[in-house]
Amino acid sequence: MYSRHDHAWLSSAGWTEALNGAAPEHAQALGQWRSRDWPLIVTRRTPDAPPGTVSLGLALPPDGGCKRRIALHVSEHALARVADPLPLQAAAAAAPARWTAPLASLLADAGNITLRTYGSLALQAVTGLSYLTDSSDIDLLFTPASRRELDAGVHLLQTHAQNLPLDGEIVFPGDAAVAWKEWRDAAGNDARVLVKDANAVRLATTSSLRDLLA
Repeated sequence: MYSRHDHAWLSSAGWTEALNGAAPEHAQALGQWRSRDWPLIVTRRTPDAPPGTVSLGLALPPDGGCKRRIALHVSEHALARVADPLPLQAAAAAAPARWTAPLASLLADAGNITLRTYGSLALQAVTGLSYLTDSSDIDLLFTPASRRELDAGVHLLQTHAQNLPLDGEIVFPGDAAVAWKEWRDAAGNDARVLVKDANAVRLATTSSLRDLLA
Protein backbone atom coordinates (compact mmCIF):
# COMPACT_ATOMS: atom_id res chain seq x y z
CA MET A 1 0.00 0.00 0.00
CA TYR A 2 1.32 3.42 -0.92
CA SER A 3 0.79 6.68 0.94
CA ARG A 4 0.98 10.29 -0.18
CA HIS A 5 4.51 11.70 0.05
CA ASP A 6 6.15 8.26 -0.11
CA HIS A 7 9.31 8.05 -2.22
CA ALA A 8 9.02 5.73 -5.22
CA TRP A 9 11.87 4.43 -7.38
CA LEU A 10 11.06 3.07 -10.81
CA SER A 11 12.48 -0.05 -12.39
CA SER A 12 14.20 0.19 -15.76
CA ALA A 13 10.97 -0.89 -17.42
CA GLY A 14 9.09 1.58 -15.25
CA TRP A 15 11.22 4.47 -16.50
CA THR A 16 10.59 3.38 -20.07
CA GLU A 17 6.86 3.40 -19.35
CA ALA A 18 7.07 6.82 -17.68
CA LEU A 19 9.06 8.37 -20.52
CA ASN A 20 6.77 6.90 -23.17
CA GLY A 21 3.76 8.47 -21.47
CA ALA A 22 5.36 11.85 -20.71
CA ALA A 23 5.07 15.08 -22.64
CA PRO A 24 8.15 15.83 -24.78
CA GLU A 25 9.02 18.90 -22.71
CA HIS A 26 9.33 16.74 -19.61
CA ALA A 27 11.74 14.21 -21.09
CA GLN A 28 14.92 16.03 -20.02
CA ALA A 29 13.89 16.33 -16.37
CA LEU A 30 12.73 12.72 -16.24
CA GLY A 31 15.97 11.61 -17.82
CA GLN A 32 17.92 13.45 -15.15
CA TRP A 33 15.91 11.78 -12.38
CA ARG A 34 16.48 8.40 -13.98
CA SER A 35 20.24 8.87 -14.39
CA ARG A 36 20.63 10.04 -10.76
CA ASP A 37 18.31 7.35 -9.37
CA TRP A 38 16.26 9.99 -7.56
CA PRO A 39 12.80 9.01 -6.32
CA LEU A 40 9.47 10.28 -7.54
CA ILE A 41 6.79 11.18 -5.01
CA VAL A 42 3.51 9.33 -4.52
CA THR A 43 0.60 11.77 -4.88
CA ARG A 44 -3.14 11.56 -4.38
CA ARG A 45 -4.73 9.41 -7.05
CA THR A 46 -6.33 11.60 -9.69
CA PRO A 47 -9.76 10.85 -11.20
CA ASP A 48 -8.22 10.16 -14.61
CA ALA A 49 -5.71 7.61 -13.28
CA PRO A 50 -6.24 4.25 -15.05
CA PRO A 51 -6.95 1.20 -12.87
CA GLY A 52 -3.85 -0.55 -11.60
CA THR A 53 -1.68 2.55 -11.74
CA VAL A 54 0.05 4.74 -9.17
CA SER A 55 -0.03 8.55 -9.36
CA LEU A 56 3.42 10.10 -9.01
CA GLY A 57 4.85 13.59 -9.07
CA LEU A 58 8.17 15.20 -9.84
CA ALA A 59 8.68 18.75 -8.59
CA LEU A 60 11.50 20.71 -10.19
CA PRO A 61 13.46 23.45 -8.40
CA PRO A 62 11.70 26.83 -8.54
CA ASP A 63 12.62 28.89 -11.57
CA GLY A 64 12.07 32.61 -11.14
CA GLY A 65 9.48 31.93 -8.47
CA CYS A 66 7.61 29.48 -10.70
CA LYS A 67 7.07 25.99 -9.29
CA ARG A 68 7.14 23.38 -12.04
CA ARG A 69 5.57 19.98 -11.44
CA ILE A 70 5.26 16.88 -13.58
CA ALA A 71 2.42 14.42 -12.96
CA LEU A 72 2.73 10.79 -14.01
CA HIS A 73 0.73 7.56 -13.88
CA VAL A 74 2.66 4.30 -13.98
CA SER A 75 1.54 0.73 -13.51
CA GLU A 76 2.08 -0.71 -10.06
CA HIS A 77 4.63 -3.24 -11.32
CA ALA A 78 6.75 -0.32 -12.62
CA LEU A 79 7.83 0.46 -9.05
CA ALA A 80 11.15 -1.02 -7.99
CA ARG A 81 10.74 0.05 -4.36
CA VAL A 82 8.87 2.50 -2.16
CA ALA A 83 10.07 4.15 1.05
CA ASP A 84 8.60 6.39 3.73
CA PRO A 85 9.20 10.14 3.48
CA LEU A 86 12.60 11.30 4.70
CA PRO A 87 13.08 11.60 8.48
CA LEU A 88 13.57 15.23 9.47
CA GLN A 89 16.87 14.36 11.13
CA ALA A 90 18.20 13.03 7.82
CA ALA A 91 17.14 16.17 5.95
CA ALA A 92 18.32 18.73 8.51
CA ALA A 93 21.82 19.00 7.03
CA ALA A 94 20.31 20.41 3.82
CA ALA A 95 18.60 23.26 5.68
CA PRO A 96 19.95 26.82 5.52
CA ALA A 97 22.10 28.06 8.38
CA ARG A 98 19.28 30.17 9.82
CA TRP A 99 17.36 26.96 10.60
CA THR A 100 20.24 24.92 12.01
CA ALA A 101 19.88 25.76 15.70
CA PRO A 102 16.04 25.84 15.77
CA LEU A 103 15.86 22.49 13.98
CA ALA A 104 18.33 20.96 16.43
CA SER A 105 16.13 22.22 19.27
CA LEU A 106 12.99 20.79 17.64
CA LEU A 107 14.60 17.39 17.14
CA ALA A 108 15.91 17.34 20.71
CA ASP A 109 12.47 18.16 22.12
CA ALA A 110 10.74 15.62 19.85
CA GLY A 111 12.15 12.70 21.84
CA ASN A 112 10.35 9.55 20.69
CA ILE A 113 8.05 11.46 18.34
CA THR A 114 9.07 10.72 14.74
CA LEU A 115 8.93 13.68 12.39
CA ARG A 116 9.31 13.22 8.65
CA THR A 117 9.59 15.89 5.99
CA TYR A 118 8.44 16.37 2.42
CA GLY A 119 8.38 19.28 -0.01
CA SER A 120 11.29 21.65 -0.59
CA LEU A 121 13.51 20.64 2.32
CA ALA A 122 13.20 16.92 1.54
CA LEU A 123 13.78 17.43 -2.18
CA GLN A 124 16.86 19.55 -1.55
CA ALA A 125 18.22 16.89 0.81
CA VAL A 126 17.58 14.05 -1.66
CA THR A 127 18.80 15.73 -4.85
CA GLY A 128 21.22 18.43 -3.73
CA LEU A 129 19.41 20.87 -6.03
CA SER A 130 18.29 24.31 -4.82
CA TYR A 131 14.66 24.09 -3.78
CA LEU A 132 14.59 26.27 -0.68
CA THR A 133 13.94 29.98 -0.93
CA ASP A 134 13.54 32.74 1.64
CA SER A 135 9.79 32.08 1.69
CA SER A 136 9.98 28.27 2.00
CA ASP A 137 8.16 26.39 4.74
CA ILE A 138 9.29 23.20 6.46
CA ASP A 139 6.68 20.59 5.56
CA LEU A 140 6.46 17.94 8.28
CA LEU A 141 4.57 14.68 8.67
CA PHE A 142 3.65 13.50 12.15
CA THR A 143 1.98 10.09 12.62
CA PRO A 144 0.78 9.77 16.23
CA ALA A 145 0.38 6.32 17.72
CA SER A 146 -1.98 7.45 20.49
CA ARG A 147 -4.11 10.39 21.58
CA ARG A 148 -1.45 11.30 24.10
CA GLU A 149 1.22 11.41 21.39
CA LEU A 150 -1.14 13.42 19.17
CA ASP A 151 -1.52 16.12 21.81
CA ALA A 152 2.20 16.10 22.60
CA GLY A 153 3.11 16.37 18.92
CA VAL A 154 0.76 19.27 18.26
CA HIS A 155 2.15 21.07 21.31
CA LEU A 156 5.69 20.40 20.04
CA LEU A 157 4.94 21.86 16.61
CA GLN A 158 3.10 24.85 18.03
CA THR A 159 6.00 25.64 20.35
CA HIS A 160 8.69 25.44 17.69
CA ALA A 161 6.61 27.22 15.05
CA GLN A 162 7.60 30.37 16.92
CA ASN A 163 11.13 29.95 15.55
CA LEU A 164 10.61 27.91 12.38
CA PRO A 165 8.16 28.16 9.44
CA LEU A 166 6.55 24.81 10.23
CA ASP A 167 3.80 23.47 8.00
CA GLY A 168 2.62 19.98 7.12
CA GLU A 169 0.20 17.30 8.24
CA ILE A 170 -0.85 14.96 11.00
CA VAL A 171 -1.41 11.47 9.58
CA PHE A 172 -4.07 9.37 11.33
CA PRO A 173 -4.71 5.63 10.79
CA GLY A 174 -5.84 4.85 7.27
CA ASP A 175 -3.51 7.55 5.93
CA ALA A 176 -6.04 10.24 6.83
CA ALA A 177 -3.97 13.43 6.77
CA VAL A 178 -4.98 16.78 8.27
CA ALA A 179 -2.99 20.01 8.20
CA TRP A 180 -1.61 20.35 11.72
CA LYS A 181 -2.47 24.06 11.90
CA GLU A 182 -6.06 23.34 10.90
CA TRP A 183 -6.19 20.62 13.56
CA ARG A 184 -4.75 22.99 16.19
CA ASP A 185 -7.43 25.57 15.44
CA ALA A 186 -10.34 23.12 15.27
CA ALA A 187 -9.64 20.40 17.84
CA GLY A 188 -11.09 22.24 20.83
CA ASN A 189 -14.43 22.77 19.07
CA ASP A 190 -14.90 19.33 17.49
CA ALA A 191 -15.11 21.12 14.16
CA ARG A 192 -14.88 19.43 10.80
CA VAL A 193 -11.47 19.44 9.13
CA LEU A 194 -10.26 18.67 5.63
CA VAL A 195 -8.88 15.13 5.38
CA LYS A 196 -6.67 13.92 2.52
CA ASP A 197 -5.65 10.38 1.70
CA ALA A 198 -4.22 8.62 -1.33
CA ASN A 199 -7.59 8.52 -3.11
CA ALA A 200 -9.81 11.42 -2.05
CA VAL A 201 -10.44 14.57 -0.05
CA ARG A 202 -13.25 14.68 2.50
CA LEU A 203 -14.42 16.36 5.70
CA ALA A 204 -14.37 14.70 9.13
CA THR A 205 -14.83 15.85 12.71
CA THR A 206 -11.82 16.05 14.99
CA SER A 207 -13.51 13.69 17.45
CA SER A 208 -13.95 10.99 14.80
CA LEU A 209 -10.26 11.20 13.99
CA ARG A 210 -9.22 11.10 17.64
CA ASP A 211 -11.32 7.97 18.01
CA LEU A 212 -9.03 6.24 15.52
CA LEU A 213 -6.24 6.44 18.13
CA ALA A 214 -5.90 4.50 21.34
